[in-house]
Amino acid sequence: MFSPSSPPTGLLEKVFQYIDLHQDEFVQTLKEWVAVESDSVQPVLRLRRELLRMMGLAAERLRLLGARVDSVDAGFQQLPDGQSLPIPPIILAELGDDPKKPTVCFYGHLDVQPARQEDGWVTDPHTLTEVDGKLYGRGTTDNKGPVLAWINAVSTFRALDEDLPVNVKFVIEGMEEAGSPALEELVQKEKAGFFSSVDYIVISDNLWISRRTPALTYGTRGNSYFMVEVKCRDQDFHSGTFGGILNEPMADLVALLGSLVDSSGRILIPGIYDHVAPVTEEEKRTYEAINLDLEEYRKSSQVKKFLFDTKEELLMHLWRYPSLSIHGIEGAFHEPGAKTVIPGRVIGKFSIRLVPHMNMSVVEKQVKQHLDYIFSKRNSSNQMTVSMTLGLHPWTANTRDNQYLAAKRAIKTVFGTEPDMIRDGSTIPIAKIFQDAIQKSMLMLPLGAVDDGEHSQNEKINRWNYIEGSKLFAAFFLEMAKLH
Repeated sequence: MFSPSSPPTGLLEKVFQYIDLHQDEFVQTLKEWVAVESDSVQPVLRLRRELLRMMGLAAERLRLLGARVDSVDAGFQQLPDGQSLPIPPIILAELGDDPKKPTVCFYGHLDVQPARQEDGWVTDPHTLTEVDGKLYGRGTTDNKGPVLAWINAVSTFRALDEDLPVNVKFVIEGMEEAGSPALEELVQKEKAGFFSSVDYIVISDNLWISRRTPALTYGTRGNSYFMVEVKCRDQDFHSGTFGGILNEPMADLVALLGSLVDSSGRILIPGIYDHVAPVTEEEKRTYEAINLDLEEYRKSSQVKKFLFDTKEELLMHLWRYPSLSIHGIEGAFHEPGAKTVIPGRVIGKFSIRLVPHMNMSVVEKQVKQHLDYIFSKRNSSNQMTVSMTLGLHPWTANTRDNQYLAAKRAIKTVFGTEPDMIRDGSTIPIAKIFQDAIQKSMLMLPLGAVDDGEHSQNEKINRWNYIEGSKLFAAFFLEMAKLH
């Protein structure tokens, strides 16, 4: 592990000592939050009640810090089967309104992905369990741990009776894993209200690229999600009665999906790369500087071989080039055993991760034209329908602004090293929403290590990341106050 480049002095030393002395209390609070099964993905009333309880716990904790807290009613979620479920309130909280200080707004979420021990967890996913310095539990790294680390930093200044170096605002929601159905509307509504005094926005909802080196994230890919349906009729067929005398929807669909990407990962849709931003020499140097052991990364990913042999090629194809992934087929027989059925209607699902400067509507048109061409060559009597069901833009940040400079200095102070400057291959829609709506500086400051297993079995955050991350946020406050 790294150590600070020089011992902290003065206020920072007091802050760091307090966090070290009270780390068990901070871990205990994380344990209490992990115990709440705040799953937003499964539309079940019991879990929505857990979400409401989780948001209530967070609101109360912020009030105890002295924050003004508004739990904004987010209405109801209408489900396809006709039922409706309450959307948990979105917390808007603020602490301090000194016009001489910068106002930093932190976004986080307290909902989690589903988790059951029988799915392969070594421990109960909702009982925080520490093993060799690793804190296992659903939501530890995504995103309860980072939210609490920010609160820990704020609470430390309050406990020491020290003035907060910055004004702090919180936006905390409980539906991120389900697409944040009410958040964009609230952000637009509060542009001239809650967000009018915000100077900077911080998100800590992703991971480092390594186990040991801290990182700053300056970009994410977007996502266009597609469905391609092939239909003969609504009912399935018996393969003994109909096999060999009709165009089978599954055969058509497999041919369509197989035409999208080759074995080297290159997307085969004509024109798809035309608007991808060219690689600059400065960008190439950024990839060269990143601390990534390719063999360790491969082993930790449990992959036999990647498509690319160098660190630079791998990172560019993960972050700054588009990728196409095939996700599944709806309507096909997939249970154990043998069933001689010909599906009458099947739906293939795939998505394209978008990068600057790809145009979403152009991509949609290119995909449809390509699939129409492939389908026409099959002379099938079936019907094909293509639809784009989700469209999310990529996001990039200006790494030369004050937030990134302050974060780099804070990382150097806490960890004694320069951060990896990374992008994220996934999509974090709220980043683009905030940037477009509020038009203020956006920073992604991750705390978790690459092997934390967000969304997976045995999710964890290292105690070291959680506690040093709390110090990092505190140091960041002080650096922002100096630079503003």
